[in-house]
Amino acid sequence: MTDFLERRLTVIHYYCLGSNMPSCLVLLLLFLHLVCTIKVPLDPNIQRDLIQPPTIIKQSAKNYIVDPRDNILIECEAQGNPYPMFSWTKNGKFYNVAKDPRVSFRRRSGTLEIEIHGGGRPEDYEGEYQCSARNQHGTALSNKILLQVSRSPLWPKENLDPVVVNEGAFLILQCNPPHGLPPPVIFWMSSLMEPIVQDKRVSQGLNGDLYFSNVLRQDTQTDYSCNARSHFTHTIQQKNPYTLKVLTTRGVPERTPTFLLPTGTSSSKLVLRDEDLLLECIASGVPTPDIMWYKKGGELPSRKLKFENFNKTLRIIGVSEEDSGEYFCQASNKMGSIRHTISVRVKAAPYWLDEPKNLILAPGENGRLVCRASGSPKPTIQWFMNGDATEVGAPNPNFEIAGDTIIFREVQSGNSAVYQCNASNEHGYLLANAFVSILDVPSRMLGPRNQLIRVIEYNRTQLDCPFFGSPIPTLRWFKNGQGSNLDGGNYRVHENGTLEINTVRKEDQGKYTCVATNILGNAENTVRLEVKEPTRIVKGPEDQIAKRGSSVHLDCRVRSDSSLRLTVTWIKDDTQLYINSRMKKDEDGLTIFGVAEKDQGAYTCVAKTELDQDSSKAYLTIQDKPDPPQDLELTEPSVRSVRLTWVPGDDNNSPITGFIVQFEEDRHQPGTWHNLASVPANVNSVILQLSPYVNYQFRVLALNELGSSMPSPSSERFQTAGAPPETNPGDVKGAGTSKNNMEITWTPLNSTQAYGPNLRYNVKWRQRHTGEPWSNITVWDNKHVVWNTPVYTQYELRVQAENEFGKAPEPSTMIGYSGEDYPKAAPTDIKLRVMNSTAISLQWTRVAPASIQGSLLEYRAYFWRESSLLKGVWVSRKKQQQSFMGDRVRGIVSQLIPYSIYKLYLVAVNGRGDGPKSDVKEFTTPEGVPSAPKYFRVYEPNREMIVVEWGHPEHPNGNLTAYNLRIQPFNGTRTGKAVFETLSRNQTKYTLQRTDPVSRYRFAINARTQVGAGEVITAESPVRLDEAYTKNQVDIATQGWFIGLMCAVALLVLILLIVCFIKRSRGGKYPVREKKEVALGPDDNKEGDGSFDYSDEDNKPLQGSQTSLDGTIKQQESDDSLVDYGEGGEGQFNEDGSFIGQYTVKKDKDETEGNESSEATSPVNAIYSLA
Repeated sequence: MTDFLERRLTVIHYYCLGSNMPSCLVLLLLFLHLVCTIKVPLDPNIQRDLIQPPTIIKQSAKNYIVDPRDNILIECEAQGNPYPMFSWTKNGKFYNVAKDPRVSFRRRSGTLEIEIHGGGRPEDYEGEYQCSARNQHGTALSNKILLQVSRSPLWPKENLDPVVVNEGAFLILQCNPPHGLPPPVIFWMSSLMEPIVQDKRVSQGLNGDLYFSNVLRQDTQTDYSCNARSHFTHTIQQKNPYTLKVLTTRGVPERTPTFLLPTGTSSSKLVLRDEDLLLECIASGVPTPDIMWYKKGGELPSRKLKFENFNKTLRIIGVSEEDSGEYFCQASNKMGSIRHTISVRVKAAPYWLDEPKNLILAPGENGRLVCRASGSPKPTIQWFMNGDATEVGAPNPNFEIAGDTIIFREVQSGNSAVYQCNASNEHGYLLANAFVSILDVPSRMLGPRNQLIRVIEYNRTQLDCPFFGSPIPTLRWFKNGQGSNLDGGNYRVHENGTLEINTVRKEDQGKYTCVATNILGNAENTVRLEVKEPTRIVKGPEDQIAKRGSSVHLDCRVRSDSSLRLTVTWIKDDTQLYINSRMKKDEDGLTIFGVAEKDQGAYTCVAKTELDQDSSKAYLTIQDKPDPPQDLELTEPSVRSVRLTWVPGDDNNSPITGFIVQFEEDRHQPGTWHNLASVPANVNSVILQLSPYVNYQFRVLALNELGSSMPSPSSERFQTAGAPPETNPGDVKGAGTSKNNMEITWTPLNSTQAYGPNLRYNVKWRQRHTGEPWSNITVWDNKHVVWNTPVYTQYELRVQAENEFGKAPEPSTMIGYSGEDYPKAAPTDIKLRVMNSTAISLQWTRVAPASIQGSLLEYRAYFWRESSLLKGVWVSRKKQQQSFMGDRVRGIVSQLIPYSIYKLYLVAVNGRGDGPKSDVKEFTTPEGVPSAPKYFRVYEPNREMIVVEWGHPEHPNGNLTAYNLRIQPFNGTRTGKAVFETLSRNQTKYTLQRTDPVSRYRFAINARTQVGAGEVITAESPVRLDEAYTKNQVDIATQGWFIGLMCAVALLVLILLIVCFIKRSRGGKYPVREKKEVALGPDDNKEGDGSFDYSDEDNKPLQGSQTSLDGTIKQQESDDSLVDYGEGGEGQFNEDGSFIGQYTVKKDKDETEGNESSEATSPVNAIYSLA
């Protein structure tokens, strides 16, 4: 804009140098007013209050063709304030719409609606229409609209004679369609409605005719009919078909090309600017000529060039003046070539260079309307005001017409009008409406008031202050009520009133006021600016490589302004990421569990507030097992090898480390695949060493560090030739299944070792060291049984493979044994020694080898429990056994039951089974320790007692002597001293009388024999609800506030005592009770550490306790005497001052036999301090 002003001012400067000063000043003022044209804002509140001359906003096309079957609409829409009135002219004369009942205005519109349905004739309404829209401020005109009705005339009736033509000659079948509006679409078909196939030999011209460059014999196989399709009705009219008769000759002579269209050597073409240029050349000749296009003195315009109709038509889209010139087409075949020149001239209907624009001025201002158009030939410009012609040079005090420009000077309120500019030449015309509106409006603010603008620090921002007024107001900005205008430096004020701050800082925060001023008044508005901290990703995601199935974490840590609402989203490959059940989004980033191939891609973390955003991107690569190889190919076949080649699959981001080649054969193990070769990663071809007579099929697996791929598709089959076996069966064995046979077995050859059909085995055997001849047999299985053999005799064995191509090499000789028989003798001289209550040691004399009759496997001891030494105990006499492997003469039998009588014998064992029994030995196991009691239960029938019950051990393992019972009080994690009770062997119940309602008890019991104590079993007293509540209570004596309170009380008492002592020393008389202080005994502080002292193992009653007749414990009777609370010699205090109850146990003197229970109370302290 600045450059434009400088150029215009320079022109005015030179003009002023050669003219008088008044004219110069007028021109300068006119220029200054021209660059200050008022623009009315789009605010509907403003526009509703402002006058506006009419403006045409919608109209029908200049050449308007309508369908005769439909109602006719001639559009004319306009706007203005006040809303305009509409009128029409037809063929240059006023058109009275009210006189024709079929014609009406559309509501609130100038559009004409012509009712054709019901008998109307559309042809009656053909003509040239023009619409006028007027209000009190001016009149606007539409284009002249030429209304025409579409027509589809019929073909004339005609009889067409058959067309006779020589083979190889050219032919033109004329269409000559009837004229239609618009012109119909032409195409050729047969009378059976089959399309005529077109190519470079047979094609349709732009005029609709069908051209044959040369006629062939097969052209007679159909007839040819020209068809025309109507644009509106889409009906198709068919011309009578041509019948073609071709006269054939022995040979079709070849000939040089000649042009069928256009004729001659040159022609011309006129085309209008912006239309499509169509140039056509159709040639005949044998063989069919090829068409090429050229432009003289330049290149063809490739950007807008198209070749159509098999290169016979050249189309240039939207031609312009530079497309004028000479074009030529060249037709050529092997006989020669010809050329046709087309001279193209481009003319132009008028087109706009500078279309006049609406002009809004304030009273007293100057302005201008410019109407500049071009065309070929150059168009003439004519001005109209409110639809009436205005001549150049006509006197008018407010405007002057100077060619294509109207200049306005010092306009007044009544000068509003609509001006029409018409630019025309012989090829067409342009009509434009532009109004001049004179406004006087005080300054007004258009935007919302008291806006709050929030902006990110260091960004550029704009504070909008839209305003309006006529004359155009001046605008100034102020900050925080300061008097200086903001403009320059970091601030810039735009013409529309916007204040731009280039780089916003914290100190720019504040209140900004804009003030608009013109001669009619002032207006102001306020904008409050807040500066916010930018949003930044301080730690973004990084590129990662992860294995399929692993978990991945992508970081995204964000810092932003706390007053802004922050949202963090993830984008994968430019698409919003859906967070599914395998993903977890948190403040630190995104975690993906069990990643798969679909998770690979680019991940972008977007941290966004309502003001700004930041993003960080990383790429996640997923490694997986490779894809299977493809395209297996077998090459270089030989007798026992072939080359296998493959194409490796995708390594899925983990390099391939190698390949495994597998094979399958269809004779012995169809469908089973075996590994054949391992191949390095850099090789995709290998020569495979093969076995004879195998019908191979191969596949390949790719390997990487994540595992192997799926198998590749199988290769084709490859059959190798047969050969004699090269190996014999392995693992040849001979062993008897009964005492008079020997079964010879072996591992047969597999499918790749057979080497030929009819695989069989020659089996040979003979007794070793006898020199007898070999016995032999041929079998097809993998075993043979030799019968009537002596017991456990060595044999020499041979198994040789053989197929239809020959035998394998001589086999090795193996040793086998015939069947075993039971041993004939038993171990003797058995000696037995008891080691402990559960084990004995044995020693014996081995059996003679000759009597074993086989291979000695072990000596085996059979033993059983005959009876228990305890009276009345039932025992199981089920036999047990202990094996002593190999040729041994001693061993140990364990896991015996103590205090029992056992019997035992030994046998020798070979592969056949047990030999005869030895003499039976009897022995006795000594006593052992008992097992745990069968059960152990603890329950509380009431709050005062606890009952313990148990069952006798399932395995006493001797005579029980007593039960040991251990009792230990506890409260939470604090425990008291344990007390031990020794109870009668027949006792199964024990009662404990509790004096402490808070503590619980832990019991442990086991049985004893003379040998020692048995297994221990434990139990605890049950938890009561009130006890559970007590657990949650806090010992007040251990609380800091209580200790402080007690110290304060003690201090006050001490001070009081001192005061009393002083008063007494001074002779004061006070009624004080004297009290004898008794020192505590040395044992009275025994429990200061919180432990408990229970009765010893002799179960003596504690000092100071009394025992009731029923065996329960009673405290000494006392009525709060000082003796009970510490001045007596037998009371005890804990360190927190709580009293420790005293107790003892009294046993019944006479304990009865059997399961009678005695009731006694264990000595237990009343542990209030544990509460």
